[in-house]
Amino acid sequence: MSRRSGILEFAVLGLLRESPMHGYELRKRLNTSLGVFRAFSYGSLYPCLKTLVANGWLIEESGTATAETLAAPLAGRRAKIVYRLTAEGKEHFEELLSQTGPDAYEDEHFAARFAFFGQTSRDVRMRVLEGRRSRLEERLEKMRASLARTRERLDDYTLELQRHGMESVEREVRWLNELIESERQGRDQQRSAPEGPAQQNSTSGESGVLPRRRGSTPPPDASDDTTK
Repeated sequence: MSRRSGILEFAVLGLLRESPMHGYELRKRLNTSLGVFRAFSYGSLYPCLKTLVANGWLIEESGTATAETLAAPLAGRRAKIVYRLTAEGKEHFEELLSQTGPDAYEDEHFAARFAFFGQTSRDVRMRVLEGRRSRLEERLEKMRASLARTRERLDDYTLELQRHGMESVEREVRWLNELIESERQGRDQQRSAPEGPAQQNSTSGESGVLPRRRGSTPPPDASDDTTK
């Protein structure tokens, strides 16, 4: 399985854990909620769904097509099929959520992992965030070293593009620092507070605390890095 296919399967399992959906509804959620899948078509999603069904992680059920799904040009009759997560699929998704290896830090995979942080335990969130920050700090160091070596040979526009890539990575590192600090504060607060059922989240067992923001600016995207 390719890395990109693995990310898509992870996202599909995560969305279906929330509720069963038609294929067209899944595609819409992938496009609107998870920007990393903006370029995915139903032609990419349908084989993924079939693979997950074959693995026993999803089941297909007959459903009632809505006016929206009937109007979809690519949905056709397949839009009437509802995909539901099985117990084995839920167990597999939880196993994927617990993984904190290098793949979790890559640009596309990290975006998908972050989208499901609400279902992820705090310890895992911390390891993924810290791993992502470490990866970007290494990338930033290489970018600075490369710029220092080639600055004199670059024209103004290429130099500006290099600076833009560095600034994008620097913004995400700052954003990650804020998230990591908020997670640490939430963990400290949980340790100092009396134990009670209100402390636990029904899916992850631990609630997260995101830093407050003045505006609605989305998190930085280090994929703008032009020197990778």
